[in-house]
Amino acid sequence: MAELISREGNKVEFKVAVPAAEVNRAYEQVWTALSRDVRVPGFRPGKAPRKVIEGRVGKGYVENEVRDRLLQVHYPQAARELKLSLVDATIDPQDVASGQDFTFSVKGETYPEVTLGDWSGLKLEAASPEITDEVLDRTLSDLQERNATFESVDRATEASDQVTIEEQGEEGGTYPIYLDVAEQHVRDALLGKNKGDTVEISVPAHQHGDHEHPAHSVTVKITEVKTKQLQALDDEFAKSLNFDSLERLRADLKTELERRAQQEGDNARREELVNHLTENMQVEIPQALLQNRRDAMMAEIRDDLGRQGVKWGEYEAFMKEQGKLDDFMADLGKNAETRVKRDLALEKLAEDLKVQVSDAEFNQTMVMLAQSNGMTPQQLSSQLGPNGIQSYYTSLVREKGLQMALAQLTGENKPQQDGAEQNEEAQAEAVTTEEAKSEE
Repeated sequence: MAELISREGNKVEFKVAVPAAEVNRAYEQVWTALSRDVRVPGFRPGKAPRKVIEGRVGKGYVENEVRDRLLQVHYPQAARELKLSLVDATIDPQDVASGQDFTFSVKGETYPEVTLGDWSGLKLEAASPEITDEVLDRTLSDLQERNATFESVDRATEASDQVTIEEQGEEGGTYPIYLDVAEQHVRDALLGKNKGDTVEISVPAHQHGDHEHPAHSVTVKITEVKTKQLQALDDEFAKSLNFDSLERLRADLKTELERRAQQEGDNARREELVNHLTENMQVEIPQALLQNRRDAMMAEIRDDLGRQGVKWGEYEAFMKEQGKLDDFMADLGKNAETRVKRDLALEKLAEDLKVQVSDAEFNQTMVMLAQSNGMTPQQLSSQLGPNGIQSYYTSLVREKGLQMALAQLTGENKPQQDGAEQNEEAQAEAVTTEEAKSEE
């Protein structure tokens, strides 16, 4: 049971009491998981006494697991019960003990007051691309190109050939060049040459990623010339792609193109509505909220660099040398503000439309999200933590509100998204665990 203690402006404090029966249930769940997963020499799985298992996992481990489980469930539930959308929250849990109620208090900050402009008469102008016969024919030609074969020839190279070259020098290697998609300076150097010729390719100054490369030359030897062979667009070609006939291939391809076009149009209309909401809303955004989002985005950037084996300090030093660090930080601030405005607008939209996501809906999407990531629901809950779960719930509410508004504007009273569709959209909106700790 959740009890609101105080609310002054955006500051809020509430208390939650979890009944002893639910505490005992959480204990049983933890002990069941431990008896299944913890191997104790001399005992069959699931037969070791609890005191022996506790000795293996460490004193206090069970209580910590029980407390975490209870917070993962009851903190988001309490926020929903009190109709609070929290930007930031600090959870203060009391000790947990079997057979006793468990209580925790929460101090947090809610989103600022937002007033949306009138969007009810908005005419969405974004349209889905038209799938004409010309588009279909062009797509079939692309498919034909991607399935082309190459045969060796003894002649000078031509514009559509595949040319295998051996780069000279200590770091040289052998690799194919497709002349019809190669850069202009490469085509100019290789066209008209023959197998066995040594060619010098002049490479102009260019930027690759974050690195500036000066003009230089590369010496290569042509080791093979192959000509492109396109299959005829007939039933045999369709059968090579596991279709019964060319007619069936065209029909299925058109259906897929129309599906993608519809999706592209839907996405464009979504962005059109969101842009209208953010441009016409009235709000005073707390600097703390913007800073939280900047910090979360920076943490994400650091993690991405780390996965590539690059330290942030090295990357920062490189940007300073290139004179790009100030622009990078300015762009980070602008992107953070854009994301915050988007969240605030969608939050208010869902509130105005009185959007609700039931516990059954939420649990279903949590199960599906866990399955898509190869986890159990409990593992996902543990990874997200209480704030992350609340953040995910918020993303579902925002997505549902956006879908309802779009249906009103387009006049499409289509059925509510099923769990898979809504889950997919919500994942795109949901923040990572670390972001959730600092924001939602």
